[in-house]
Amino acid sequence: MIHRRTALNHLLSEQPLAAKPLEGKVALVTGASSGIGAATASALGAAGAAVVAHYRQNADGARAATAALRKSRKLLVRADFAYPRDVDELWFRSVAWRRRVDVLVNNAAIVEPTPWTLDDAGWTAQWKRQLDINVVAPVTLVRRALQHFRQRGAGGVIITLSSVVAHRGPAEPSLVAYAASKSAIANVTRTLAYHHAKDGILGYVIAPGLVATPASDAAAERAGGYEALLTGLPLQEPVPAGEVADLVVFLANGTARHLTGAILDVNGAAYVR
Repeated sequence: MIHRRTALNHLLSEQPLAAKPLEGKVALVTGASSGIGAATASALGAAGAAVVAHYRQNADGARAATAALRKSRKLLVRADFAYPRDVDELWFRSVAWRRRVDVLVNNAAIVEPTPWTLDDAGWTAQWKRQLDINVVAPVTLVRRALQHFRQRGAGGVIITLSSVVAHRGPAEPSLVAYAASKSAIANVTRTLAYHHAKDGILGYVIAPGLVATPASDAAAERAGGYEALLTGLPLQEPVPAGEVADLVVFLANGTARHLTGAILDVNGAAYVR
């Protein structure tokens, strides 16, 4: 599913190069080796962007996600978000590549159970790990992007992948730390959008529901199978990662200026606010 071209990608591939909406833009996608991140890196490339594809371990996945791009239009960078130095190196290598970044897609995150029954040391360690990787690291990138955009004076776009669990809470109580982290990064993005619209900096939050990703596969295993997760979903299917990627492409071109600060729900009406 990750590598299947979406209808938008197919349409863009048939257009002349100059007609591609993100031609000349540079996009940094974190967590680009699988799931939503891989689909997004592929879709942004199909839309004309030069893509920095971040990965932590799965270099093959990042290569596959950017396989359709010429070598000159892609840069693969490894970084472990548990280490602040890696996060800064990712940003500075991204900027140095083409002397600019126009779009930051904050997608990378970990989903790890944090049972309330953990001992004190385990509870503290799990919360710290998920907040470090899911909040501190992406907020560091947001800060770097803000500084870069303001210095260039050309504005920019920040797109944050949050989750439906940030609003309704997780179905699994042990995912409380993950849900809290997704709520935090959404709040940061909206705060930036509010205070820096005047600088031409646009911030959007995408909150997907159940998407067919490795994290969802793990959740399905804990729940006893995908059928258990699909129960109650109006469309009776997970959100295709390509649909989320298409939305990222739409937002990345910066024309939806008055959507800045919005949280865009992509969950097939499974959760309606």
